[in-house]
Amino acid sequence: MLKLHCLAYSRAIRVEWLLQELDTPHELVLYDRTEEFGAPDSLKAVHPLGKSPVIEDDGMVLAESSAILRYVHATHGDGRFEPEPGTRAFFEHGEWLDYVESSAALPILSAVFDRMAGKDEAPEDPRMKAQLAANLDYIEGRLSDRDFLMGEAPMLADIQMSYMLALLGLTGHLQERPVLAAYWDRIKAQPGFRAAVARTGPMTPPAS
Repeated sequence: MLKLHCLAYSRAIRVEWLLQELDTPHELVLYDRTEEFGAPDSLKAVHPLGKSPVIEDDGMVLAESSAILRYVHATHGDGRFEPEPGTRAFFEHGEWLDYVESSAALPILSAVFDRMAGKDEAPEDPRMKAQLAANLDYIEGRLSDRDFLMGEAPMLADIQMSYMLALLGLTGHLQERPVLAAYWDRIKAQPGFRAAVARTGPMTPPAS
């Protein structure tokens, strides 16, 4: 049986969302964060980097959210969370799926870390601030005529995007971004997302 190692307040909740949507039997192993908000050493027994998410399935250990989402969908899925393979939409979706933890991640995480540190400007670096605005504009532009990144139904890329939206919501960055705020509300309304949070707890800690 597939096993998901899930650290509290982490990206692993995205994988639990997909597993819930697919009704995939699996074992969920939960880990609390340390006092320093890090991962416990027990996760290093599963993956040398102490990563979360990590899955174990049929003797294989796999980390990195996008790799896990693709694997679970390919081996346990029913095809509804990706466009038809080989089509233009399939490759376009793949770009969005990879974009979340590549181009988008640095400016978003920089903004979140600065805001959580109590800095007035988030991020303080003007170049990073410009990158943040450009990336949020880019995502909003994509959503100007659709509910989700690929149309009217969520796909793997939306599941991947959910964690970044949760962080932006935690730090107040969605208050001036109504398109992204509405997108985040639609994601939170998804049955699989709600079922995942019921099992794992929220993606982010309570706002201080």
